[in-house]
Amino acid sequence: MRAPRSSRWVGGNDFRLLENGEEFFPRVFEAIRGARREVLLETFILFDDKIGRGLHAALLEAAGRGAEVHVLVDGFGSPDLPPQFIASLVQAGVHFRVFDPGGRRLFGQRLNVLRRMHRKIVVVDGELAFIGGINYSADHVADYGPEAKQDWAVEVRGPIVAQIQRFAQCAVLPRGEDRRARLRAPLPQLPAAGGADAIFVTRDNEVHTTAIEHHYRIALRAARERVVIANAYFFPGWRLVRALRRAAARGVRVSLILQGEPDMPIVKTAARLLYDHLLRAGVHIYEYCDRPLHGKVAVVDREWATVGSSNLDPLSLSLNLEANVVIRDAGFNALLHRRLERLMEESCTRVEPEPQGAFEGLRLLRGYCIYHLVRWFPSWAGWLPRHRPVISLVGPEHAGGSQG
Repeated sequence: MRAPRSSRWVGGNDFRLLENGEEFFPRVFEAIRGARREVLLETFILFDDKIGRGLHAALLEAAGRGAEVHVLVDGFGSPDLPPQFIASLVQAGVHFRVFDPGGRRLFGQRLNVLRRMHRKIVVVDGELAFIGGINYSADHVADYGPEAKQDWAVEVRGPIVAQIQRFAQCAVLPRGEDRRARLRAPLPQLPAAGGADAIFVTRDNEVHTTAIEHHYRIALRAARERVVIANAYFFPGWRLVRALRRAAARGVRVSLILQGEPDMPIVKTAARLLYDHLLRAGVHIYEYCDRPLHGKVAVVDREWATVGSSNLDPLSLSLNLEANVVIRDAGFNALLHRRLERLMEESCTRVEPEPQGAFEGLRLLRGYCIYHLVRWFPSWAGWLPRHRPVISLVGPEHAGGSQG
């Protein structure tokens, strides 16, 4: 049974922007520690470092007070958690699951790299949710050093939380009568918490294969004034590139904030293949150089915004399981836009078009090749090896055996 998701705007919500781990982790840990009934948590990365141990303590406190706690981590993103780290959670009553553990290796490389559970969601008591791009690791706080990541998430209250809760329950609860009963129950009618409209949108490999990209393209087609996209891994398909170019051609100021100091060099190489094509259409490109950019946010005109886990690359748009929230609210849009403007002014280098010269023919040939690569890459990505992922529950037998 699938969790209900709607493409209709849900009104009455409140969104609080959380920038980097300094704002995000205290709010999440406080909410989990205060849980009375239920904690649902999904994350791509959970490490046994100071942040992971902070989450660990908050989960233990919630479970010890009688809250039903469910945790789902990705087997590729969180491969090296110590047995005792997990065992202490399980012994406290936390339901701990791993998405597609895939322990096999070939020449030292893990083989479960494709079609990952990349979402970052927390729901507490069905009343409060968090969604964004921030993982539970120390490299999301500034004192990690020059490699600390720049990222965003949102704290959510209001009726849209009911949809996020139902989706998370569908993802983490074991199959059985209890799960079926919960998913069949009507969505709770939560009171309004603010004036923001919202859509909770997810991407999967079965039904909602292009849902997040679809919402980006709708917003770009409707844009009349400004577009600012900050995205860590940028190599979208041709339809999204075309939407960016067409918006710029209409006179919309289109600005991209991309990685200038990436955590993986291939990220910058891939994005730069598109620079010339976008710059010559009037798109403005800024490389963020203070530290690695890990964000996945955007604003369009004066109301539309999105925050979530989805990059704009083949992994996120064609393979991984992702979740974003799309927000329609002037106040939130203005705040996020100010934060992005500050990044562009203070921490970015603007990329200038290459001058035309003797190798103009080669440039045009390169553009032609990139055009077709980008146009068809999402379809090719869909041919990559696939299997039905397994969600493994870490049971009491694991906890007992790991004590020694």
